[in-house]
Amino acid sequence: MDATNGGPAAEPGRSPAVRATDREQDAAVRATDRERDAAVRASDRERDAVVQRVQQAFAEGRLDDTEFDERMRAALTARTRADLDGLLADLPAETAAPGAVPVAAGRGSSGPGRVAIALKSSVRRGGRWRVPERYTAVVYKGSGWLDLRAAELSGPVTTFRAVAYKSQVMILVPPGVRVEMTGFGVTQGADEDDPGYRLPTDAPVIHVRGVAYKGTVEVTTRPPERPALRQ
Repeated sequence: MDATNGGPAAEPGRSPAVRATDREQDAAVRATDRERDAAVRASDRERDAVVQRVQQAFAEGRLDDTEFDERMRAALTARTRADLDGLLADLPAETAAPGAVPVAAGRGSSGPGRVAIALKSSVRRGGRWRVPERYTAVVYKGSGWLDLRAAELSGPVTTFRAVAYKSQVMILVPPGVRVEMTGFGVTQGADEDDPGYRLPTDAPVIHVRGVAYKGTVEVTTRPPERPALRQ
């Protein structure tokens, strides 16, 4: 200790001004390293990690539909790590293990079984729910709404069987999944043909097998616009 003022003893042979300059140089080097790291090209694995965090934030109610859609698409098209970091800047640290959305009651329904049948009523699944590898929905003169944007898929390939008799069944999937459709009366959203990003080879696959009689089975990544309130 310095005998005169109780401060730390001066480093032999180095003045306080020199030590301050060294600290400034170290800080400048660290800042340069951070900038260099931010400019590094993002990998598919890094994009996927951000996609999962955005999906979790949506399930927690931190993002609305529009913000979720914008950030998911931005994550899938991000070029650098800085682009990805910007998408998470206003979100808290991850609260669950990467790659899995917790199965818990969320906005929507709790975990369902493998079959749902609605007779002159509706089938609705949304929020945080675990989707079995095979799921069947049969709707007779009613409606179906299966929202997968905050759901946890049980496997790399998920098969939906949807039957719509004088009904509409809508399956809402997050950007970043590969959708395959077969059947009669199955349609895909008009804006989904060219999403503007390249899916990784190991992207989850959702296979929709639908049959619609005087109705539709529709797959889309964006929810329908809500009608404007009358003045």
